[in-house]
Formats: sequence, C-alpha cells, structure tokens
Amino acid sequence: MSSLQSSQFETAVMIRRILFFLVLISFTLLHLLPLFRGLSSPQAMEQAQIGREIARGNGATSKMIRPLAYYEAEKANQGAVPFTGFKDTYHAPLNPLILGAVLKLVGADEENAWPMGKNELVFPLDRVIALVSTLFFLMAIGVTYLLIGRIFDAKIAGVTSVLMLLCDLFWKYSQSGLPQMLALLLFTCGLYFTYRAVEAAEEGKTTFGPALLGAAFFVLMVLSHWLTAWVFLGYLIFAAFAFKPRGVVALSALGLLAIAVAIPMIRANGIVGQPFGTGFYVLYNGLASGSETSIMRNHDLESEPLSLDGLLLKVLSTTLIQLSDLLPFLGGILAAPVFFIALLHPFKRSTIANFRWAIVLMWAFAALGMAIFGVDASKGVHPNQIHLLFAPIMAAYGLAFISILWSRLDVLAEAPYLRNAHYFAIVILSSAPMILSLPDKVKIGLAFRERGVPQWPPYLPSVLNDKIPKLLAPSDRNDSANKIVVSDQPWAVAWYADRLSLWLPKTKRGFEQLEDRASSLGTPFAGILITPSSTTFDTTPQARSQYGEFASLVFNGLVVDATAPAVQRAGMTIFDKDPKLTEIARRYPYLEPLAGTDVIFYGERRRIETPSEAN
Repeated sequence: MSSLQSSQFETAVMIRRILFFLVLISFTLLHLLPLFRGLSSPQAMEQAQIGREIARGNGATSKMIRPLAYYEAEKANQGAVPFTGFKDTYHAPLNPLILGAVLKLVGADEENAWPMGKNELVFPLDRVIALVSTLFFLMAIGVTYLLIGRIFDAKIAGVTSVLMLLCDLFWKYSQSGLPQMLALLLFTCGLYFTYRAVEAAEEGKTTFGPALLGAAFFVLMVLSHWLTAWVFLGYLIFAAFAFKPRGVVALSALGLLAIAVAIPMIRANGIVGQPFGTGFYVLYNGLASGSETSIMRNHDLESEPLSLDGLLLKVLSTTLIQLSDLLPFLGGILAAPVFFIALLHPFKRSTIANFRWAIVLMWAFAALGMAIFGVDASKGVHPNQIHLLFAPIMAAYGLAFISILWSRLDVLAEAPYLRNAHYFAIVILSSAPMILSLPDKVKIGLAFRERGVPQWPPYLPSVLNDKIPKLLAPSDRNDSANKIVVSDQPWAVAWYADRLSLWLPKTKRGFEQLEDRASSLGTPFAGILITPSSTTFDTTPQARSQYGEFASLVFNGLVVDATAPAVQRAGMTIFDKDPKLTEIARRYPYLEPLAGTDVIFYGERRRIETPSEAN
C-alpha cells in the first residue's frame, strides 16, 4: 500500500470514529434529557432507594417492605421486627452499593436533597440513576470492541459496536436503572479474559491467570444480578474441560464465587432464616402456579406452598417460549440469532471455534435459569431478562458467518463496491425500529423539555414527592413521625416520597395482622395509596384475581370516576360498601384524590384541603 493510500485509509478510519463518537454522545444526551421519562421498573426504584439508605450509612435497608419478607424476618427473629431499618435480602448487593456511592457523591443522602421543581414531572435523581446505568453501557461498548477486535477484526468489532449503539433495547435498559448494563459490562470483561485464556491454551501457555481473572469478573456479575449465577455455571463447565490442568481453574473459580457470596448468604440466613433471601421466591414467576407479585404480598407462606407439579413440562414450555421470542430478547439485532447457525461452520482458527462453545454453555444455562425463574418478552424491560448479555458476542459470530458466505458470491467480483453491503443491510434493518420511532419521541420530549414526561401511567413522581410527605406530617407531638403508607406501588413511595411503604397485603387478615404489629412498634399505618399500578397492566379479571378481597378498594377510583354526575363532583364509592372491608374503611375513611381518581389516598384523617373545602 502506497503512502497516499495509507494516509487516505487512516483519514477514513478517523472520520468513521469521529462520526461514531458524535452519534454516541448525541444518543446519550437524547436519552438522558428530552427522551428520558424517569425510571419505569419497580426493582430499579427499589435498588435506588436502598442505595440512598446505604449512602446515609444505614446499610442495605429498605423503606419498601414486602409482607412475605416481613413474615420471614419475624419467623427467623422469633418475634417482632421493626419496620424502620428493614434489611433487604431480595436484591444482589453490587448495584445498590455502587448507587449508594454515587448518591453520596452527589449529596443525595441528605433528606430533601435534590427537590423537584414546582412544574417538574421527572424526578431529578432518576436521571442520576439512569446516568450510572448508561455509563456502564458505554463502557460495555468499548470492551466489546476490544473483545471482538481480538476474536475477529476491527471491521466486525466496529459493526458490532454500531449495532449496540443503535439497539433500542440496550437504551431502554440503560434508562431503566436495572443492573443489566452493569452485568453486561462485567460479562464482557469476563469474556475478554476467557478468550485470552483460550488463546493461551492454544499456544501451550499457562491459562490459569487470564481464566481466573475472567472468573473474577463473572463473580462480580453474579453479585450484580443473582440470576447470572446460571451463566457462571456454564463457565465452570467450560473451564473444567478447556483449561489444563483440568478442573483446577473451575475449582478455583468456584472458590472465588463461594467467598464472594458467603457474606450476603450468611447475612440473608440471619435475617430471614434461609441463605437465598426473599429473592428465592422469584421462583414463583417460573415454576409455581402463582406469580411473584402474589407470593410477595402474602403474609403467610404456609397458605401458598411452592408447587413443583409438572416441573419438567413447565421448564420445557418456558424454554420453548424463550426460543420463539429469541430475536426480541436479543434486542432485535438480526445477526445475533445467526450465531446458532454459525455453530455448524468450521472456523479455521481453533480459538474462534473453541470459544463459541463457552458462549453456548453459558447461554444454555442462562436460558434454563430464566425458564425456572420466569421471563416475559411482552414486557419491554423485564428484570430477569439476561439474554441481552449475549447479544453483542452472538452478533459478532453471526456477522463473521454472514461475511464468509457473502464473500463467496460471484457478484462481488463484478461489483466490489458491494463487499460491505451486508453490514449496511444488517445495521439498517436492526436499527429501524429505534430510528423510525425517534423523531416522534424527540418531538414529544422537546415539547415538554422544561417539565419532562413521566412514566404515566402508573408513576407520578411529583405527586408522591410533594403530597405524601404532607399527608404523613405529624399533627402534634404525640403523632408518630414514622408512619407507613400501604400501597400497590410501595417502591415508588419509598423512592420518590422517601417514606416507609408496605406492599398491599394479599388478604384482609394479613393487612390487619401487619397493621396491629406496626401500631405496637410505633410506626402505625397512615393510610392506603391506590394507583394505576393495580389496573393498568392487567385485565379486569386478572386484577380482580390478583387483589382478591381488596378488589373493591382497587376499583373504587374507577367507579367514582365512572359514576360522577359532573366534572367537579364525585360519584359513588364501593370500598366503604364492601362487607369484607367495612372495618378497614371505617379506619381509613378520608378519600384524598391526589391526581384525580387515578391516584387516591385513603387516610386515617384528612390532611390535604380539597378544592370543595377551600370554597
């Protein structure tokens, strides 16, 4: 290559890199500013408020309390457990710890820090949480480029990076605040060092160092999301056969994992009486006949035992569902599923051929874990979705295989300008859903840029942040300052209002038991908050089944709105007329519409002056 051609090539590469970084910066600013609507995942809000408690020096405690978690804690403690400073055993520890450090750094550990503006509708700290997740995503793109460049070449690495950047699913998870982007970064780092170990094995060098370093990143990945322990299991099996002396790396990696998880497991065992914590009951999403939501709101675990009837059939059916929805799970990146066809291709370099079996094993065990613990493609952002961790590496193998087939076409000899056409086609088709929807999203975002567009329904951060503290403000010296809001979205109350919140128990009996316990501990119930979380995402029969004895309470706002004789006048209520809930209705008789009849607080006494009273 002449010096002129070399100079032109370097200039073209530099231009492409500059364009890539300009698009990256633009997309980052777009998704954090005009396109950002706040956190949408209950688990993300819960981890954020746990992180805030860590920043305050309270440890991994939660202001969002599950009835099941309290039941387990009481049983393990053999007595009453305070609602204040309630210790969390549901979430993996790494993401809340990182969030705690960040929130401490920005001063969010102080009460009433980062207040919402008068007309602001998106919680400012939501952007901080999303920024942390987005930074993990951007770092994952960089590590992916290094990994794919080492396995294949810079061209495939560059196209894979572009596919990640233009993948709507990755941006959704970045905005969600869930730990998936942290897990993606750690998983990619683990893959990088695992491939280095595969290279070392091929060259006859020692594999222990890079393989164990890869295992260390996989261990950190497990601490970011418990479900990725299944991915780690796949790595152990690969390491046991791929690296010599056989079994040494696998046993060492297993030892690292045991050391890392020992502390959280011992802690969980001391709090709830079993080492897997409350997070173990996510199992109800997959194998049991009920759902995680149902079991977490249950104050008596013995009344709803885990049913494992037809275990193999359930696992098989859930696995087949995953296969049918594989493309959406992999972010709609068309090259990613081609990875499974590429398994049939005899790659010339043995390192490439051998490494793909590590990916297969880790993905297969991840799919099994998701089959057992449940995952749903219909929910755009699901907390158990870890298929997307494999999307970049699978896409790289798919691109390599397609490139091999493309290069064998006779037409390229006559039209060499088409040699990269397959890359452009895959990028355009994979990114089309995001690119086509972007103009409308930007238009809406810019129109409401000063106030923001919240995740409504069901979340209104401005209402929870402003009105809940007023509703709970002590009326006199004898009034408790630590009252509890019972709600169908306790994670949002805990995060946005910074107040104790109990998930609405499944039964009236459970409600009254917890009500008596809370009162005796000096943290009485202040009232019940009902939001669209109860009715927006499920059909009416599903919501009726889910809330059982509290169905009249959940649907009360809809009935009030439907039977209103005029805009400014309330309609009839059914909550106070339900014989099952008469006593509860008497204790919480004051209906406070916080956002029309969509968000209603049923209080022990009236705290906010209504428009009718003001007149």
